[in-house]
Amino acid sequence: MVVYGAAQFLVVLDQAVMNVSISQLVDDFDTTVTVIQAVITLYALVMAMLMLTGGKLGDLLGRRRAFGLGMAIYGLGSALTAVSWSVLTLGLGWSILEGIGAALVLPAMVALVASTYEGRDRVLAFALLGGVAGVSIAVGPVLGGWLTTELTWRLVFVGEVVVTIAVLLALRVLPEDAPRSGASKPLDWVGSSLSALGLGIIVLGTLNASVWGWIEPKASPIEPFGFALTPFVIGAGALALVGFGAWGRRRARLGQSRLVRLELLSIPPLRAGLQGFLTQNIVLLGTFFVVPLYLQLVQGLDALETGLRMVPVSMAMLLTSLGGSVLMRWLSPRAIVRGGFAVLAAALAALIGAIEPTLDGWAFGTAMAALGVGMGLIASQLANVIQSAVDQADRSEAGGLQWTAQQLGGSLGVAVIGAIVLSALAGNVIDLVEDDARLAPQVREQVTTQVSEGLDFVTIEQVSDAGQGAGLDATSVAALTEDYAEAQLFALKAGLLAALGLALLALVLTRDLPSGTST
Repeated sequence: MVVYGAAQFLVVLDQAVMNVSISQLVDDFDTTVTVIQAVITLYALVMAMLMLTGGKLGDLLGRRRAFGLGMAIYGLGSALTAVSWSVLTLGLGWSILEGIGAALVLPAMVALVASTYEGRDRVLAFALLGGVAGVSIAVGPVLGGWLTTELTWRLVFVGEVVVTIAVLLALRVLPEDAPRSGASKPLDWVGSSLSALGLGIIVLGTLNASVWGWIEPKASPIEPFGFALTPFVIGAGALALVGFGAWGRRRARLGQSRLVRLELLSIPPLRAGLQGFLTQNIVLLGTFFVVPLYLQLVQGLDALETGLRMVPVSMAMLLTSLGGSVLMRWLSPRAIVRGGFAVLAAALAALIGAIEPTLDGWAFGTAMAALGVGMGLIASQLANVIQSAVDQADRSEAGGLQWTAQQLGGSLGVAVIGAIVLSALAGNVIDLVEDDARLAPQVREQVTTQVSEGLDFVTIEQVSDAGQGAGLDATSVAALTEDYAEAQLFALKAGLLAALGLALLALVLTRDLPSGTST
């Protein structure tokens, strides 16, 4: 469990540590928030695209061997990230190599845990891993914030290399795990390509929606039938996934091995567990993208101060995740998970109320703690539900599906919530500027045109500097900055409102979770 916990810690740490360093990454690589948003999304997306393949390779190679190979690739990616000299090398090391490594590690880890422990021991083991994830989320913002503020964010990845080496040296303590049945058959490369392509294209379309436009074209590279490119790209991804399903059914008819047995999705508890993981991670990663924008670009906090403000959600998630296994004596997994989503929705409503021009530390901290409680309740149950729904032979595939849902949710969380925030920002800026009598007609027209072509999330000072650089008078600059400040808060609240809606939707999606207690 120490080895598994170390691997879980590293993977989740990467998703938590960089959100508080957005501003510094923008400065270091002379880029924009949108580009860093894409790099953050790509890390989760690569994992989502390759988790099914990683799970299958665990069967073909043996789970311990796949775990070790994945850790080696992950360590290589961490080393490249630590010395990265451009956005391209940052993306290659952090998003791609680390994503590939994690896609091998995580399904193998889940399957090894499920095959090693039974009954309440398994529940506790998965609760511990959920707790480790909570620790990672707790440590990530503070560690990343402190290192970014005092030294450099690169030291995080130097530390990851050290931990990776320690895990590789300790591999012998893991249980032996021979290749599963069908290991002599080649990997279904067509199925692997179709699944990765479909998931990747869907997230790509979603990520660019704020730039291209959802339906009405903005800065869309092409405009099919007069519409934005976004729905066509997302539709192409969905079509690739339909092709993946058809290809799998064809191979099944011919008696050939498949990347994943899609009939596993007909198991109600497993399907509900996957839907729970998907929505949880959309909400979590989307919220963890919005909150640092508010704290850093609106409130002007540095990375360390941002990390400290996010500690309540992390610590609450850790404690609640560990306590969730105890609740199973009296409550069913369905009751615990749905209760978690209800708490999550209430926390997001409170967080929307806390997003104001002046930061109210108590209101904000209480909302963040409640967010962690909801997340912890959910995390304490879902992995065990999914693994308990299948037998030993299907655990790698179930693990691949689990982590696909989690990482797809993570990538969609940043992409969808980020796109909603940027779209709401641009739309509200245009509305406010057009109705602002303090601005001359030609200024309103110029601002509207520029915003329509694309708007990034920046500080009030940057907007003021841009206005002065364009030769606007003091009254116009003041009006423009006030309108932008109001639009910022509206956009952040819109993103959190979308997350709240998804949390409520999850109450319906998780209705097929087990309803019996462990007693």
